[in-house]
Amino acid sequence: MSAALQQFFDDKKVCVLVPTYNNAGTLQNVIQNLLVYTTNIVVVNDGSTDQTQQILRSIPGIEVWSYARNQGKGYALRAGFDFARSLGYDYAITIDSDGQHYADDLHQFADALRTNGNAIIIGARNMDQSAVPGKSSFGNKFSNFWFWVNTGIKRNDTQSGYRLYPLRPLSKINFLTKKYEFEIEVLVRGAWSGIDVIEVPVKVYYPEKEKRISHFRPFKDFSRISVLNTVLVTIALLYIKPRDFFRSFKKKISVRSSASSSAIRQNQIA
Repeated sequence: MSAALQQFFDDKKVCVLVPTYNNAGTLQNVIQNLLVYTTNIVVVNDGSTDQTQQILRSIPGIEVWSYARNQGKGYALRAGFDFARSLGYDYAITIDSDGQHYADDLHQFADALRTNGNAIIIGARNMDQSAVPGKSSFGNKFSNFWFWVNTGIKRNDTQSGYRLYPLRPLSKINFLTKKYEFEIEVLVRGAWSGIDVIEVPVKVYYPEKEKRISHFRPFKDFSRISVLNTVLVTIALLYIKPRDFFRSFKKKISVRSSASSSAIRQNQIA
């Protein structure tokens, strides 16, 4: 095990959160790879109907939260955040259970956390490689565009599931969504709440098409994401952007007032 990384995770109260649904073929290998770096592992079993529960029982030293009915990835993440907080963690690094992410990239998040204690840190993949599925490339560009519209922030991989979340500030937000669109909502509403959204480079593995397992339903999930973006854009135009404008205006007035007061005091002294 990486003693230095384990110690850092213990000091900073960081866990690795693995939401999973019917990924029994890859789940055990994902967890075993993580155990090379840390024992701070929390798994959320999102109503799996395959061998997931048996696999989790066979791995000692990890924390598991399970429920019977599949609720969706967003629900699993939100339940995992609550469970991780109850265990005393302040940060959660989420990693998908399909084997696409590399455990050794945990170091990237640790390095970024050292100087960014109040940030959602996205593990940005290289989406230009030939192995990236077309729907993933399109979905990512679609997501990046609407994230920019809603926040004014440009990021390269707003659909990556490999992320570090600061749990305390997120606990103050009442989220609306429970499916895949949650990963968009949490970025946008986190940014609106003053949480930084930054990226670090990570590797990604895409197996051959016939070996890929995905629970993403293009029509239903893109429809959900589109509805969410409509709601978020409306909120941004009617509330967030006017709020930010008045905050900026008030700050400028305050700075000018302070400068004028300082100048008056200096003249009086003179």
